[in-house]
Amino acid sequence: MTTTATRAPRRRLVDRLPVLKQLRQSVGIQRGMLVTGLVLTAVFVLSAFLAPLIAPYGFSQIRDESGTFGTQQAPSPQHILGTTVSGFDVFSRVVWGAQTALGVVVIAVALSIVAGVLLGLVSGYFGGWLDRVLVVVCDAIYAFPSLLLAIVMSIVISGGQSSLWGGIFAAAISITVVFIPQYFRVIRAETVRIKAEAFVESARVIGASNRRIMFRHVLRNATRTLPLIFTLNASEAILTLAGLGFLGFGIEPTAAAEWGFDLNRAIADVSSGIWWTAVPPGLAIVLTVLGVTLVGESLNDLSDPRLRGRRAVAADAGAVAETSVVPGGSIDPSIIDGTDGRA
Repeated sequence: MTTTATRAPRRRLVDRLPVLKQLRQSVGIQRGMLVTGLVLTAVFVLSAFLAPLIAPYGFSQIRDESGTFGTQQAPSPQHILGTTVSGFDVFSRVVWGAQTALGVVVIAVALSIVAGVLLGLVSGYFGGWLDRVLVVVCDAIYAFPSLLLAIVMSIVISGGQSSLWGGIFAAAISITVVFIPQYFRVIRAETVRIKAEAFVESARVIGASNRRIMFRHVLRNATRTLPLIFTLNASEAILTLAGLGFLGFGIEPTAAAEWGFDLNRAIADVSSGIWWTAVPPGLAIVLTVLGVTLVGESLNDLSDPRLRGRRAVAADAGAVAETSVVPGGSIDPSIIDGTDGRA
């Protein structure tokens, strides 16, 4: 007698992708928030990658074959969002600013993840005096206001202003210092919990080295919440970069376009009724941060089993109520009195 084992159907690659998986699980308002965040984030990323194709002019261009652009020119067919007080095209500056913001976000979050994860893993796994020292240092850094710490680090690294890549790396490193304690605390807490699990003890018994246990067993189970922290920190990085530029510690305007710097130069224009130099970069900051935040908050909610359970119960209850409605709104009396309608 032979038996055939039945295998569960293998899920498609599309169904296993993180964001698409959560999108299929979401319903109602939660799905609307996630879709809105994904659309705004996609517009931001595509604008950054396609900036040379979308922007009609360079970020520091003030003239073309017909002559100079002029300063504080109102929106027109030639400049759809007008020009700034320095003679730059506003629309081009906004598009190129997305490229600068994306570069800073990627570099800052990547560096902070690498440093924070490694420090948290070592601190939580080995403990002892090293753990106490790292905890005190990270708590001290975490106690400082993030923007003030970023300003100090920007001055130390680049003297306040620098070239394109120099300014991007200076801003990214200054933001990295702010983000490292967040990743450190999350990974350390998960490492302390996971190293007491039975499978870690089994790995020690069979002679696995500390390095193999840390990176093969502990790290793989301690980094599941990192995508959620990544999306939330990305929006904070954009705000920190804009704050540095607004206060004059960002990138020089002739080296790259930066939304915070453009807002700083537009302060005097607002009092004169010139709105087009301030509204576009301000909207770019607000919509980009809103999109990334909506994605992060939606993924955070969908990763909570309790919230998923409530949505599933609500969906099931709605389905039961829908199938329980009698057509026509009337109930057969024979159902109530227990008869089947026969004499």
